[in-house]
Amino acid sequence: MSEILKVENLEKKFPITKGILFKKQIGSVNAVNGINLSLGEGETLGLVGESGCGKSTAGRAILRLLDPSAGTVTFEGTDITTMSRKDLVPMRSRMQMIFQDPFSSLNPRHTVGSIISAPYAVQGIKPEGGVKRAVQETMERVGLNPEHYNRYPNEFSGGQRQRIGIARAVTLKPKFIVCDEPVSALDVSIQAQVINLLQDLQDEFGIAYLFVAHDLSVVRQISDRVAVMYLGHIVEQAPRDGLYSHPYHPYTHALLSAVPVPDPKLEAQRERIVLQGDLPSPINLPSGCVFSTRCWKATDLCHSTMPELKEMGDGHKVACHFPIMESLGSVTIFGPDSGLTPQPDRVVQPPSEVLQDMESGRALRPKDIDYAGGEEPY
Repeated sequence: MSEILKVENLEKKFPITKGILFKKQIGSVNAVNGINLSLGEGETLGLVGESGCGKSTAGRAILRLLDPSAGTVTFEGTDITTMSRKDLVPMRSRMQMIFQDPFSSLNPRHTVGSIISAPYAVQGIKPEGGVKRAVQETMERVGLNPEHYNRYPNEFSGGQRQRIGIARAVTLKPKFIVCDEPVSALDVSIQAQVINLLQDLQDEFGIAYLFVAHDLSVVRQISDRVAVMYLGHIVEQAPRDGLYSHPYHPYTHALLSAVPVPDPKLEAQRERIVLQGDLPSPINLPSGCVFSTRCWKATDLCHSTMPELKEMGDGHKVACHFPIMESLGSVTIFGPDSGLTPQPDRVVQPPSEVLQDMESGRALRPKDIDYAGGEEPY
């Protein structure tokens, strides 16, 4: 698998100024702090972390929607870090973004046809058969009715609007797309449809995804590798199954312990890790490890020295002085395959075997059924 994207020591800081006429910088918000990422053709890298950790800012900086403060971004062998806006225009046809909010990311004054055809106009491309035909084919490909070409965004549901955003992103068949929490604003059933659509498009066009999300279940479904971000730093990075079955960083353990399990008995046996304190301010980062203020394993070394990402084997990297080598009860639910605990086959009662007790007015059930708790619930 050839490398399509390489990010080295990427930083993004937002200046804090005071004054009206004569502005003076008095500090900065450290949104992204020296992250390193790589992505192969047709691969999906999940970027996870709690709100405010810098995930979306990192994705925008990689696409140059925000100018990086430091570091380099190499796309298809070309350094785009310092490219001018004019030089970036032809690059935009090969790298796109799907935004989080399907309501604010679409211009309400433009029709669906004009929104999806915008990339053709910007790049000066005239597709064979005409723009309208190409747009309608793309609409049909993402599950939209081509006859709605002249409708406006307010005439669609949230899931349909997100499909419009996806259609706009894949119109020119790019090689790299940043998916900025594309399903977080959607219902669970619609989330599954959108995830399946993204996977189908990836298989068809060979697209590489940087999938930004905070829902670990969704990330497990779509990602090949996962990077965990905390306060602008990558604290753990690994292949999907390795990270979910045996995480090393305490913060990753805490994230996985918050994922609910659809098994009441197993859920009752799990250990819920509750982090103490609030997320430190990105304006004034703690010294040493950025997670040391909330970590139950922190020592003086953690408070004074920043750990580097070190290889643990099989592509699993962690930035921690004292990685967790044993398996905690918070993550034992995740196996290498489905991520769910196998359940025994359910016994389904035919209607003819459910008898009606005329005196009590309730249903009597056959005695050979193993009820929860060992007895009938009456």
